Amino acid sequence: MMVEIAIFFLLIFMIIGMLFVLEIENLLSAVVMMGAIGFGLSVIFLLLGAPDLAIVQIAVEVISVVILIRATIHRDIKERADESLSNISSIPLLVCIFFFFLMIYPALRLLPTFGEPVFLNFYSSSVYYLRDGFHLTGAPNIVSAIILDFRAYDTLGEAIVLFTSVIGALSILRYRNRKKEHNAS
Repeated sequence: MMVEIAIFFLLIFMIIGMLFVLEIENLLSAVVMMGAIGFGLSVIFLLLGAPDLAIVQIAVEVISVVILIRATIHRDIKERADESLSNISSIPLLVCIFFFFLMIYPALRLLPTFGEPVFLNFYSSSVYYLRDGFHLTGAPNIVSAIILDFRAYDTLGEAIVLFTSVIGALSILRYRNRKKEHNAS
């Protein structure tokens, strides 16, 4: 029940973050907020018991945020020079940081103690994969059997996340190059 509540609040945080992204004027702030939303999704993956998807999501978010910041930093620096710093309020940022740590706390509590073996539990999926993997799949390589037979949807989801991230980064970088070419001519 606690996991469902944490996921619910994370989804609310992500929806509010998306509304901020849609309404915020500063492009760099929107990119950072998109990164926070992606990290919220990785915490949801952890809560749902898919650490492999969480790791892929974090990797994709880091790469995407770095690429998007690089693509927007030049434009955003010009906008910031025109703004006055007195108009910027840090209250929404502090509220977002507070809710982020509030939402990540249940996920951190579910992690095992450092050094405690988690795969020795009789009901864990790793024991099931090792015990029955060869008989159920016929694959002598248990890693391939897990990735392609037991966790095929997770693998498909990871591939979709990576593909979408690359397409988004390419579209933003191409838009920037087209805009430069248009301004040059």
